[in-house]
Amino acid sequence: MADEPEKPRLLVIAEHFQRHGVEFMVIGGQAATLLGSPLPTVDIDLCYRRTADNLERLAAALKELHPTLRGAPADLPFRLDAQSLGLGSNFTFNTDYGPLDLLGWVEPFGTYENLLPHASVIPVGEVKLLTIGLDDLIAVKRHIGRPKDKVALAQLELIRQVRGQADSGEKPN
Repeated sequence: MADEPEKPRLLVIAEHFQRHGVEFMVIGGQAATLLGSPLPTVDIDLCYRRTADNLERLAAALKELHPTLRGAPADLPFRLDAQSLGLGSNFTFNTDYGPLDLLGWVEPFGTYENLLPHASVIPVGEVKLLTIGLDDLIAVKRHIGRPKDKVALAQLELIRQVRGQADSGEKPN
């Protein structure tokens, strides 16, 4: 319908990856938003599992988004397949749906498997998004330490404090 609001880019990409069976989790600013932060973010950061099968599914799904390497010369050759993804780890793309960062390695934790034990599943509409855990996201933001991460860090620590008070029955001031 013409009156329906446009679906958020994160949901479009997540649904697309889920249809392809890609194993991924939302990290970065989009995860902060899903966890309650009011700070806006433009790009989508996803951590992906680096198994051979998942790299195959990821490459197939990515091709349909028409990615180009962000920040690279337009004429730089890049073959998008599981082998190329396997030879790298972290990729920054521009896609039909905007900036997309794919991380196979997330400082200071490492791989998808290292983040998985504390991840949360957050339902957004009909989609269930696997999302980095709040404490892990705080540790990532603290480790990276860019100015925008410091602002996000303050927000995320406040969210953790409020959740802790709510869990213990205390009311925030």
